[in-house]
Amino acid sequence: MATPAPITPNQLQQEMDAFQKIQKEFALIVQNRTQLESQLQENEMVQKELDLMKPDAQVYKLIGPVLVKQEPVEAQTNVKKRIEFISAEIKRLEGQIKELDQKQEAKKAQLIQMQQAYQQQVQASA
Repeated sequence: MATPAPITPNQLQQEMDAFQKIQKEFALIVQNRTQLESQLQENEMVQKELDLMKPDAQVYKLIGPVLVKQEPVEAQTNVKKRIEFISAEIKRLEGQIKELDQKQEAKKAQLIQMQQAYQQQVQASA
């Protein structure tokens, strides 16, 4: 049986850096999902308000510093499309979160294994 190649501190540091990179990417995606969920809630509130409107009510859209009159049907359609888009983005990000979580756990297990092997190496050479 062949003995495994010795693990250097540099290799250990590279693996630790790779693990930290995955953690940062994971945190960023979670932050993006949280932001999208907030936008989704806001758009759902707008949708509820539009549903409660009287047929003859006027709707205005903020474009830059100006309020522009908008047809209620057009406003409802826009909000509905935004909700669909945001929901799809959240679903996509949840897939990425699941994938990165698995990557993170695998890298963590690999890192622990490498650290244990390195400690055994150091103890054997002492």
